[in-house]
Amino acid sequence: MLNHKQQTIKKSVTLAGVGLHTGVQTNMTFVPAKPNHGIKFQRVDLPGSPIIDADCDNVVDVSRGTTIEQSGARVSTIEHSLAALVGLEIDNVLIQLDGPEAPIMDGSSLQFINVLKEAGAEEQNALRDFFEVQDGIFYREVARNVEIAALPLDDYRVTVMIDYNSPVLGSQHASITNIRQFEKEIASCRTFCFLHELEMLYKNNLIKGGDLNNAIVIVDRIVEPHELDNIAKMLNKPKVKVKKEGILNNVELRYNNEPARHKLLDIIGDLALAGRPLKAQILAARPGHAANVAFAKKLKKAMVEADKKGVPRYNPSLPPVLDINQIASILPHRYPFLLIDKIIYLDNESVAGVKNVTMNEPFFQGHFPGNPVMPGVLQIEAMAQIGGILVLNTVPDPENYWTYFLGIEEIRFRKMVLPGDTLVIQCDLVAPIKRGIAKMYGRAYVGNSLVCEGTMTASIVRKNS
Repeated sequence: MLNHKQQTIKKSVTLAGVGLHTGVQTNMTFVPAKPNHGIKFQRVDLPGSPIIDADCDNVVDVSRGTTIEQSGARVSTIEHSLAALVGLEIDNVLIQLDGPEAPIMDGSSLQFINVLKEAGAEEQNALRDFFEVQDGIFYREVARNVEIAALPLDDYRVTVMIDYNSPVLGSQHASITNIRQFEKEIASCRTFCFLHELEMLYKNNLIKGGDLNNAIVIVDRIVEPHELDNIAKMLNKPKVKVKKEGILNNVELRYNNEPARHKLLDIIGDLALAGRPLKAQILAARPGHAANVAFAKKLKKAMVEADKKGVPRYNPSLPPVLDINQIASILPHRYPFLLIDKIIYLDNESVAGVKNVTMNEPFFQGHFPGNPVMPGVLQIEAMAQIGGILVLNTVPDPENYWTYFLGIEEIRFRKMVLPGDTLVIQCDLVAPIKRGIAKMYGRAYVGNSLVCEGTMTASIVRKNS
């Protein structure tokens, strides 16, 4: 079962280590962030401390890891930390680095998991903005025989198959049916490469921080003694050894299918770059960073298409941010003038709520009897009450304040609201609240249809002042 509410961490935490490819020692600090912040990286060692959004459109290199760049700043090998965040369902965090590459640690996500759990997760007052795959989304790369698919599912499951035509590695599968399995089943699985790739990586000025403590080297052929001497030199080791075919230095695998599990870890991290938590069944055959990022871009494109209408997403099966009892503890309104039923989203700048319209509404007895239509002024009142929740959310003791209308502008009624309709209303601050005055733009929808919109100004006043 996926978390419904957004999460951040309770406190800042730091880990340090060397970058796999750059060899640069880097401190990496995870900092709590507000709702809807998402995951962002910050290069605090550069002038102006530029921020880089964890976004697939910012990916600039996928050769041996995932690198993103924005505003002239870049950060490399981000997939293992992203996978840890997804695995712990942490949505909002700022990741500060004083170097160009995330520490490789032991080549897995385990140390990232550990430090994030040390920080602790904090539930936030906003629902997670899931992208629910409605129709199959498919990616195929013929040259590398790669296939990735996202299928509809009210959960997040991932299955990976790898096959490198290697007599040592063979064909392997790995899967998780619940994202909460990530911590115990996937997080500790380390990155790997083949022996024949080492020299190429070394010549391309990569793996400067490579070590047999942070990567598995798979040996799929008989190696001559002089080759082992060269490998030892590359890895700054006095000596390395291997028994015919197997793992360099005879490192013990944590799982028989550890390479497949690590590829599953990678795809979870890379797909986080699509920008929203997913509800889907992901099936991947022979994935790699290039294919993962290309598929993340397909997912993001599908998200953009789904969001073009700009309608607030409302899933009645999810718990509200505020239920009717919590609303009543904040607003002074009562029957028959409490016109909202639940709040489904709330942060410092935006709020969304729901009004269920039924034939039992008292106003239908006198407003167009025989042809019941919700009065437009009450639609505005419902919008104002939801906006009032946003304004009162800015003070620590909302029960001690009143909110009053000061003005309404450019109100438009687009469509009649009838019994049986569900009004989904969103209000956004037009400007920061100053001296207790708030100006908000509100819009109300029934399904995908805009029924009412306008700008409201309200004041917040302490009771008995």
